[in-house]
Amino acid sequence: MKAIGFYQYGSAKELQEIELPLPHPDSKQVVVKLKATSINPIDWKLRQGYLQQMFKWQFPIVVGWDAAGVITEVGSEVTDWHVGDEVLARPDTTSRGTYAEYTLVDQNLLAHKPQNVSFEAAAAVPLAGLTAWQALFDFGKLTAGQKVLIQAGAGGVGSYAIQFAKHFGAEVWTTASANHTELLKKLGADQVIDYHQPTEVAKLKDFDLIFDTLGGKNQVAAFAWLKTGGKQISIAGQAEESAGLAAKNNQEFKSIWLRPDGQQLQKIADLMGAGIVESQIGKVLPFSKDGLITAHELSETNHAEGKIVITFD
Repeated sequence: MKAIGFYQYGSAKELQEIELPLPHPDSKQVVVKLKATSINPIDWKLRQGYLQQMFKWQFPIVVGWDAAGVITEVGSEVTDWHVGDEVLARPDTTSRGTYAEYTLVDQNLLAHKPQNVSFEAAAAVPLAGLTAWQALFDFGKLTAGQKVLIQAGAGGVGSYAIQFAKHFGAEVWTTASANHTELLKKLGADQVIDYHQPTEVAKLKDFDLIFDTLGGKNQVAAFAWLKTGGKQISIAGQAEESAGLAAKNNQEFKSIWLRPDGQQLQKIADLMGAGIVESQIGKVLPFSKDGLITAHELSETNHAEGKIVITFD
């Protein structure tokens, strides 16, 4: 099968077309023929070599951990999934990711794709959607009536977080450039703060929960905006000062890492099917070496609006 991978760490130009054998499922796995996948920052951070101590893989490496497609083969112990099922998944993190025509997925990581949701929209959601869900609800314990700040709401993770938080009854604030205000309010943000404007930033205060997607100085500054007893949940790692600031102010801080979960993904897919949550897709590119190089270079700017999706046909 055709895949796009790399034989050494480096720039996006290291991505190249490679041939790999078709995968065969273990007893509790299925094979999915990809219809679409999408780009996440972990893809290019790993390609650049930043995560090689965490993932000690042999080359060639194929990244990508968003899957939307059709099951073509099931393992001997799989009973709830069948050939022909249209699915989405955040597969396990391995060196054989979704930049390939076929991928393996553990049965417990699958979700049914609603018929009224496109493969492109489905492919955008698994990693980013699960990250937002777990940050807000598993770790942030967000409940109706609480006031939440979602940093960088125009990004892939942020756009899902806004929709989830609004649906479950929170007062939703977000930071973004002014040109994203209309879109983010449409998604459910009650207040959109232009982070370029000090007078706007000065309005940030008294939050029960802050969802940090930025890290560094932004993470440190955000403790001043939390209530006593408030929580800051980060997917951007822990700044050196964060633990001390949280303890000093009787606040909580946690840096989290996504846990793939098919049941949670099904909840998100059902919200998409009901028209409550939608994927914000900024760019669609073809599955090819050039398509993936362009996608990585765009994602690395950190200024892509919405998700970058790769289609296979």
